[in-house]
Amino acid sequence: MRILQIGPYPPPHGGVQTHVVAIRRYLRGQGIPCAVINVTRHRKPDADEVYYPESALGVLRLLLRLHYDVIHLHIGGNLTTRLLALALLCVLMPRSKAVLTFHSGGYPVSEQGKTAHRRTLRGFVLRRFDRVIGVNRELVAFFERVGVPANRIRLIHPHALSAQAPADSLLPYLEKFFETNNPVLTTVGLLEPEYDLPIQIEVLDLIHKRFPNAGLVIVGSGSLEEELRNRISSKPYAKDILLCGDVPHAVTLRAIAESDVFLRTTLYDGDSISVREALHIAVPVVATDNGMRPEGIHLVPSSDLAALHGAIEERLTNGDVRHSPGETDEQNLKEVFEVYKELVREIASKQEGK
Repeated sequence: MRILQIGPYPPPHGGVQTHVVAIRRYLRGQGIPCAVINVTRHRKPDADEVYYPESALGVLRLLLRLHYDVIHLHIGGNLTTRLLALALLCVLMPRSKAVLTFHSGGYPVSEQGKTAHRRTLRGFVLRRFDRVIGVNRELVAFFERVGVPANRIRLIHPHALSAQAPADSLLPYLEKFFETNNPVLTTVGLLEPEYDLPIQIEVLDLIHKRFPNAGLVIVGSGSLEEELRNRISSKPYAKDILLCGDVPHAVTLRAIAESDVFLRTTLYDGDSISVREALHIAVPVVATDNGMRPEGIHLVPSSDLAALHGAIEERLTNGDVRHSPGETDEQNLKEVFEVYKELVREIASKQEGK
């Protein structure tokens, strides 16, 4: 068995990246080769069967050159035309099986998701996969709606955590911010509309009425970076908000560990790895209720400033609500492995039948 994963690979570290790394680590622990093709703008030199092609043509060349039985494509966010083209390329590769994990748990209720049906390009492409994996039941229902046969659909929650430990210390500018501000709220994610970051900027003003030295650390990069910087600079409390950009994962984990509350506000979201990492480190978490959060989180409605304010103040006031660190759950990795074994058996059965 040889597996090829296609998707985002760290750095930077995010939920999908962490899952790709966890699958690769698990497979290699079983003695199974697993290569990765990174398809983000973040590139490094090729090394240790992790490849960073610079173009779509580069991806095609790798697909034709590498040896594998199963292609596993990982997609987060929206099903853009570019991603659909990549998906179609994966399912058209001869002598292999194709798997898709769609990590965007809120996509079915988004405006784009609501318009999908059997006769759309999205439906056509998704039906070409040998297996599709959804991270929640809403995605399973979405796959059924666009016509994917039930026997090809799997529900697997991507709970794998990074094996990396928090750094021993923060970067100097982060350390200075934590020394100046107390308490500190931290969030980690893409700087994109679905993460509803403006509400976090607004809520800090309310938090200041009771905690005048409170600060907000925002870790991540994305298309809204300039807009968010302008929004922050317009506030009289701009010095209390630190927009970090991408930060090494170990340092991000240290920042989470040093925080008083971890925030995850979203318009739609999957099973966030950063939320689970915060829980694992035993940091109180306030997050938008998306119907699939783990236990131990203070849930708030989407885009509800008053509810978010109340939840944060409750966490800051009750300093004893930290939870015991959790354990890394590999059950989801075993379930993904079972999908691979099913497909390899299908390949072997087909070859025997010739």
